[in-house]
Amino acid sequence: MAITVNINGKDTPVDADASTPILWALRDTLGMTGTKFGCGIAMCGACTVHLNGSAIRSCVTPLSAAVGQKITTIEALASDRTGKAVQDAWVKHDVAQCGYCQSGQVMSATALLKTNTKPTDADIDAAMAGNICRCGTYVRIRAAIKDAAVALA
Repeated sequence: MAITVNINGKDTPVDADASTPILWALRDTLGMTGTKFGCGIAMCGACTVHLNGSAIRSCVTPLSAAVGQKITTIEALASDRTGKAVQDAWVKHDVAQCGYCQSGQVMSATALLKTNTKPTDADIDAAMAGNICRCGTYVRIRAAIKDAAVALA
């Protein structure tokens, strides 16, 4: 049975059970592999997407929760002013090392800057908590978020 959800501004039929986590609907059913699987228990942040603008962990959120809502994935951020600013700052500050966590990191940073245009270090730490970077690029992540905030001002 197909479920229709809005993904990146487009109503999209997804041939999956309503209990299927959004992550697997995106990756396995729709072939959208920008969102990553990390832990499967909402602890690492690699699977972060936006649901109505809020950062959520797609590995534990069922597809049924997205019906009538708007899902935004990393694939759509380049066409979003805030998302583009974050991505540009990520490149400028050479944030990524292995890169595995980066789509989740960028999604969380974008959600932060959409609600807080002048985040403090504490604001950044709180918003990014739960996004684990095994390479330890947290200092560059914070610098990139601050730089993106300046670029958006």
